[in-house]
Amino acid sequence: MSPSPGDEVKTTTCYMCACRCGIKVWLSDGRIRYIQGNPDHPVNQGVLCAKGSAGIMQHYSPARLDKPLLRVGERGKGEFREIEWDEALRIAADWLAPIRERNPDELAFFTGRDQSQALTGWWAQQFGTVNYAAHGGFCSVNMAAGGLYTLGGSFWEFGEPDWEHSRYLMLWGVAEDHDSNPIKLGLGRLKASGAKIVAVNPVRSGYGAIADEWIGIRPGTDGLFAFALIHELLKADRIDLDYLVRYTNAHWLVIRNPGGADDGLFARDGEGRALCWARGLPDGASEGRAHPADAIDIAPAVVGEYSLADGRRAVPVFHLIAERYLDPQYAPDAVSKRCGIPAETIRRIARELAEAAFDHAITLPIAWTDAYGRQHTEMTGRPVSMHAMRGISAHSNGFHTCRALHLLQLLLGAVDTPGSFRYQPPFPKPIPPPNRPGKTRQPNGALDAAPLGFVHNPEDLVVDANGQPRRIDHAFSWAYPLSAHGMMHTVIRNAWAGDPYKIDTLMMFMANMSWNSAMNTGETIGWLTDRGEDGEYRIPRIIYADAYASEMTAYADLVLPDTTYLERFDAISLLDRPISDADSASDAIRHPVVDAAQQREGRDVRGFQSVLLELGARLGLPGMVHDDGSPRYRDYADYIVRHERAPGVGLLAGWRGEHGELEAKGPPNPQQLQRYIDNGGFWRSHVPESARYYKMANRGYLDWAQKMGFIGHADPIVLQLYSETIQKFRLAAQGHGAQQPPPAHRERVATYFDPLPIWYEPFEGAQVDQVDTKFPLSAVTQRPMFMYHAWGSQNAWLRQIVARNYLYLHPDTGARHGIADADWITMESHHGRITVQARFAANVQADTVWTWNAIGKRRGAWRLDKDAPESRKGFLMNHLISDITPKGDYANADPVTGQAAWFDLRVSIRKADAEQNARGESEPQFAPLAFAEAEPGPLRYGAEFRARRAGGNHEQD
Repeated sequence: MSPSPGDEVKTTTCYMCACRCGIKVWLSDGRIRYIQGNPDHPVNQGVLCAKGSAGIMQHYSPARLDKPLLRVGERGKGEFREIEWDEALRIAADWLAPIRERNPDELAFFTGRDQSQALTGWWAQQFGTVNYAAHGGFCSVNMAAGGLYTLGGSFWEFGEPDWEHSRYLMLWGVAEDHDSNPIKLGLGRLKASGAKIVAVNPVRSGYGAIADEWIGIRPGTDGLFAFALIHELLKADRIDLDYLVRYTNAHWLVIRNPGGADDGLFARDGEGRALCWARGLPDGASEGRAHPADAIDIAPAVVGEYSLADGRRAVPVFHLIAERYLDPQYAPDAVSKRCGIPAETIRRIARELAEAAFDHAITLPIAWTDAYGRQHTEMTGRPVSMHAMRGISAHSNGFHTCRALHLLQLLLGAVDTPGSFRYQPPFPKPIPPPNRPGKTRQPNGALDAAPLGFVHNPEDLVVDANGQPRRIDHAFSWAYPLSAHGMMHTVIRNAWAGDPYKIDTLMMFMANMSWNSAMNTGETIGWLTDRGEDGEYRIPRIIYADAYASEMTAYADLVLPDTTYLERFDAISLLDRPISDADSASDAIRHPVVDAAQQREGRDVRGFQSVLLELGARLGLPGMVHDDGSPRYRDYADYIVRHERAPGVGLLAGWRGEHGELEAKGPPNPQQLQRYIDNGGFWRSHVPESARYYKMANRGYLDWAQKMGFIGHADPIVLQLYSETIQKFRLAAQGHGAQQPPPAHRERVATYFDPLPIWYEPFEGAQVDQVDTKFPLSAVTQRPMFMYHAWGSQNAWLRQIVARNYLYLHPDTGARHGIADADWITMESHHGRITVQARFAANVQADTVWTWNAIGKRRGAWRLDKDAPESRKGFLMNHLISDITPKGDYANADPVTGQAAWFDLRVSIRKADAEQNARGESEPQFAPLAFAEAEPGPLRYGAEFRARRAGGNHEQD
């Protein structure tokens, strides 16, 4: 019933976080008047958060860059001269062309939260560099790898709880920044239906605040808590054996041959099929014998040791599970103190999970056929669902913690059944997914595959003949073998150190690596500015693309100014980070709702994706030029429409074919983008009703997914309780196989490559406690619902909610350390020290302190006022985090995936001295950057609309 807020409305996709909601952008005389949610969009159904609404001030931010910049002063000062695009592209091409000619690996190309990895990864592949990575290794690769090597899907963006049917939801380490609107909608449905919500998190904020129960766990112990729940379920025999035998490898036989090259591998027949021990067989034989595990109408054993025809001994996977997790070390009383959770609470949660799963099972009257041809008249579900995010992922034990949660789900029969965790298309994928990381260059200089992928065995590692890393970040090496997203957080140190070799150019996009995306800010700044004995920078050249004058912009030699998200085309692709829900496959676009050239006088910016394609054409990269050397693509919009990753497969799945009559696969459609625009910016294809559950073994889904191009074949996907892939690495570390780790890594690989989930003390805590116990507290960050990284906390409207942060600690913690509410305190880790202001809050586990992430700013950055509270009183915890372990032997990361272990941080706190208290500023403080100063006075927007209408219809104001 509201009056129209503008004279024109356009629909597109939000970019104020990773949620990618549909929005309606109202314009008035060509200027943005109002942003609201699009009620027709499948992601948010019209709901919009503070971030999305404040997109106006993101677009009109004073921090926007206007022209390409060439450094004229010392690196890091922020002193540049504006240049034209032709000069900028000529300089970039002149730097990159010799690299590609002599050794493409001398280019390190690392992207932040760009959401266009389908392009940037392909570009790196065509350039020929193995040194490409994206933000996930800094953020969520434990989540992705843990799920994809276990379930063929994962938490976060590849799956969701069954919001309609779930009766019991556990949120593990979930903050409010990612996927927030769908989660809020889902939580509302669960609250209305009477489901119980349990939040497991050291901090109670956002979702935890509305949960029925908050479990304030000690950071890094989630896996131990999960094992205690598993222990109780096994002890009570409250597990779904039918589900395990039908859909997992619980009954597959594992060879027991200690010291042998086949120890821990699956027993297989001559055709390579995994074997089980079948007691009941279709032919009526009663004696047990080894039999293909994928056969139907058999009664396989799940416990016991058996002798194979060749004399080898083997046990079922489930036998190993029971053997391990029934051990008293995982009993609630044994883990209670370490987790900070009462033993009776653990036992009660286990009982509640079992009751919800087995005593309140739900049945949907939907007929379906499984992958083996069996017909079912209904779908039975376990209404227990789980969702997890960075809180469990960003630890050095996070990969195994993620696998532990999946093991818990599987024992309950609660993966892709009604009421449980559900896959979102194009998942599930084969386990592991088929694409391996590229490492060999073809005659045209391009890599044989994209630089990122999934390792299946030691032979897939990107190492040299001596087993040493070939990538500058050491991803896919023996130190971090399954680093599926790369290791962005190790790049700058390694490039500075020339480890394993010197690079020439570091090219980055939307990655604030000199500030809030640095594992240690001060050290990173030093590496970016350090010079060698010859007086030249040790990282010779840095090209940086961003829309804003961030802290990282100051450290570039060449700055390529990006557009805002309302001025360009983007593809939110099924090849990248899809926006599907469990019942449908979806993708979307962004398109220019305003013309960048008309937004500010003298402003000349270009979308980085288009710039990348033009740069590729200037370099003559394969796939980016015609035979005569002319550019193959006009710009990114043209690439979205015409590029085919495989015949008929492009970035967008909707309206393919000459006339837009096809979906998922088909020839390019010249009108495809217009069809998206006409449809509100998105495409959606519903999964057939009979194919919406049991996707891993549902004939209807597997056939549909193959037709859509999501999977290469329609074979069932067997969920992996026990990972043979991981066991292959352990065997290599024990001296077996053609590819073995160097001696320095053998013990590490043998320890952490356990085919069943394990728990170990996070590295930082374990190593500092070996020296002393002066760092008794864990320190973590939460990302607020109303901000998303540094790019949101510079937003004028969002800054009115929070313009500085505090260190929050429990009142009891303050009393133990002689600290009063609002005191300025010194906070110290093994690696650094900061001064911050403390506030008491009871919403935190008493051995943990926390703060909001990415609020602190450097003076001069983001064109904030020189006295902005973000720089005077705000702070980053990053100053305390080391990028290497306290021992200095490895990156501060998960040993399996290389995931940055942000949340392993251990600290001490004490009241600051009188001088620091009197000064009332956070420390450290850095010299201001030399960007243009902010305009004096408040930043306002919209007053001209009111003034223009002052004499008109008051209701239109």
